[in-house]
Amino acid sequence: MLDSVKIARRQSEIRQSLAGLVGKETPTEDEVRSIEAMDLEFRTNETRYRAALIAEDTERREAGAELETRSEKDWAELMAGFEMRQVALALDEGRQLDGKTAEIVTELRSAGGFRGVPVPWQALEQRAGETVSTGTPDPVSVRPIIDRLFPDSVASRMGAQMISIPSGSVEWPVTTSAVSAGWADGEGADTAGPAAYTTANRAMSPSHNLGIQMRITRNTLNQSGAALEAAVRRDMAGAMSVEMDRAAFLGSGANGQPLGVITGAAAYGIASTAVNAVASWAAFRSAVTRFMTRNTAGSPASVRALIRPELWDFLDGALIDGTAVSEWDRLVKNIPTGNIAMSHTALAAPAGEPLACASLLTTSAGGVAPIFVGAWGAVDMIRDPFTDARSGTLRLTALATMDVTVARPAQLELLTGLELAAA
Repeated sequence: MLDSVKIARRQSEIRQSLAGLVGKETPTEDEVRSIEAMDLEFRTNETRYRAALIAEDTERREAGAELETRSEKDWAELMAGFEMRQVALALDEGRQLDGKTAEIVTELRSAGGFRGVPVPWQALEQRAGETVSTGTPDPVSVRPIIDRLFPDSVASRMGAQMISIPSGSVEWPVTTSAVSAGWADGEGADTAGPAAYTTANRAMSPSHNLGIQMRITRNTLNQSGAALEAAVRRDMAGAMSVEMDRAAFLGSGANGQPLGVITGAAAYGIASTAVNAVASWAAFRSAVTRFMTRNTAGSPASVRALIRPELWDFLDGALIDGTAVSEWDRLVKNIPTGNIAMSHTALAAPAGEPLACASLLTTSAGGVAPIFVGAWGAVDMIRDPFTDARSGTLRLTALATMDVTVARPAQLELLTGLELAAA
């Protein structure tokens, strides 16, 4: 019990006792001494009560801060114990899920319908201590285990925000208006009139389903043991990352694909500048300047660039006359290398005569990401018991519902016609 509560109860008891004593017209000497003692105790307790409240206020603030973050910590700890190995064995052998895996699957099933076993998106992320490029060791050392090399997610490096959506279509209102300011022209004159506050709704709908298929042989199931869980998770995450990066930027918007940022630049209202000249830092500098004049970037360091590896090769070899400084050196001097993402899947291959490619520039303004990538519910893991029944192979299909949209077109700019050789 808190000290302040104990003191408050004692004060109530003292007041009750004093009420009975002060009502007597002729109290005895013992009763007078008792009144004086309780009066002294009551005044002392008042001081103690205020001190207890001050001390307990700090404790309450600390406890409140812990309660605010406890749910996130508990969920992270619960998600860290999710095992993809249990999902594979449950689909293959009908083994019962247990522990944290069973608890998470039950929670996901209650939130939405799944044909197979729901797998949370957080279960696909890399965990500490896991290998990526090398195979996962197992008892018989059959390496590598359904493991491949995958690049980092280009969408995340370009500032895209991953949003988890339970169900239904979702819209995000983004401010599009600019507030005007004006001075009053003389005493008694009116200031500038009010500006209408307008927003644009960026909608995403669950109309695009991505499917990942994998085959797990009985040899793998019997030899890999617990290592299978890490290998399946990495393989699924890598395959989804590659296709998500391609669709986020080059999605056609047809045949079930979402409309990519680059493919749908005109539909999204993204500014597109045709350079149509030999690639150089000057082209990127002009684009960065346009960002800064639109108040979307404060400095070149806040701009992110998506380029092809061929563009890096050309810029690094293009030396300034009479110096050992290349166009690439000038680029990374202003835009940090950590803000530059190279990808051969998120951008179309160079084409034309001479060869030319495109580049996408993004920036975050006011805490708003330039691109939203929505993921609905969880990954639905389904087993195909018929296709590979004769060989005893486990064939799994992972279904994910995703969509892409642009937050504010002013935060993106597309550069086209970056030539990789002189005409």
